Amino acid sequence: MTEVAVATTSSSPQSMLRFTRNVAGTFSRLDSISRIAVGLLFCLIVVGAFGSLLPLGDPRGIGVGPRLAPPSALWILGTDTLGRSILPRVVEGIRATLLLAMSAVSIMTLIGVFAGMLAAYLGGLVEQVVMRIADILFSFPALLLALLVAAILGPGIKSAIVSAVWITLPLMLRVVRAASLSIISREFVAAAEVAGASVGRILVIHLLPNISGTVAVQATYAISIAMLVESGLSFLGLGVQAPDASLGSLVREGTPYLVFAPWTLFPAAAVLAAAILSVNLVGDGLRDILDPREARILR
Repeated sequence: MTEVAVATTSSSPQSMLRFTRNVAGTFSRLDSISRIAVGLLFCLIVVGAFGSLLPLGDPRGIGVGPRLAPPSALWILGTDTLGRSILPRVVEGIRATLLLAMSAVSIMTLIGVFAGMLAAYLGGLVEQVVMRIADILFSFPALLLALLVAAILGPGIKSAIVSAVWITLPLMLRVVRAASLSIISREFVAAAEVAGASVGRILVIHLLPNISGTVAVQATYAISIAMLVESGLSFLGLGVQAPDASLGSLVREGTPYLVFAPWTLFPAAAVLAAAILSVNLVGDGLRDILDPREARILR
């Protein structure tokens, strides 16, 4: 049976309603664990996006409270060594970590999807160049590659984003190429070629919609990797720089006081672990829906 994929772009109410129904349908097909993960991830995104509007205090206000005060009714998560309230800094850290991870994955997905599709469709020299670049990047240990990027670009947000892009790109290239190869051999692609469709039209109209599920699953996993990369660089002092805060930098600031002031470390560490776990569980749920042949043991 011939599969025909037609991509339409419309801002009409019908298109928005169809998109809403698709999202709702996908959510209803997730298992209970994945639904909880979606809810937790949604809460973290809302807190990161709108937490600064709440009266939580100044995340950079030095001396607003006593140094290393334990959690109390006044200081819900306690204060750090500079007398700053930890709660607004954790909220700022959530926003920074999620924003950097999603920005990096968005850039990586744009590059990886179209480079992977071109490699699969054109083959030959283009495929060899793209896949050899992927092999070279994949051969570097993630931390070593991140340190190399930070050494070239210097500490800061740019290094964190570029590192996350280069670390997550090779696997996206491989996955997209493999998925595209399975679509290129089908009849509707041959029919489009015979009809004189351009390469761009074939990639966007016929290939992209049919590999979108694979891309969505891989991008979801890439977000968790990007959060780890950003947190790792910030923990080493090469990512987000003070006075800005990310979850990784907050863990670094609280590590020296772990024994006698654990509240300076645990909130950021717990939120980071919950965010990464939630993203991975959402990816597992999407994988089960889009590829039912792979059964999950965890139910």
